[in-house]
Amino acid sequence: MRIGTRGRYALTIMFYLASNYSKERYVSLKEISDNEGLSFKYLEKIMVDLNKDNYLDVQRGNNGGYRLKKEPKDYSIGEILRKVEGDLSPVDCINKGCSRGKKCMSYPFFEGLNNEINSFVDNKTLADYI
Repeated sequence: MRIGTRGRYALTIMFYLASNYSKERYVSLKEISDNEGLSFKYLEKIMVDLNKDNYLDVQRGNNGGYRLKKEPKDYSIGEILRKVEGDLSPVDCINKGCSRGKKCMSYPFFEGLNNEINSFVDNKTLADYI
């Protein structure tokens, strides 16, 4: 498993929104882009994924932008990463299956690593890092 730019930027966006969490304030993507030094166009693409499933409140217009729909403590890092990166397994055979299955001598190691990764990211929230 390797978390790519998409995952890193998604976490940056969500941390930024969490650190500016307010029921009254929307944060523009331009503000995030400028303050974090990230490509506005690339952030726009990531926002499509983050905005699925009512993840964020969106307001259009001059004072528009984004804000978290829930409190920062209610977003796990794991769910954010999976939303933009997909599966977090360190090797394909863990979740996609393998012809050797559990007969593979390295399978227990990778299964344990997968469990550790998922446990770690699922037990961390945005609130833990703001």
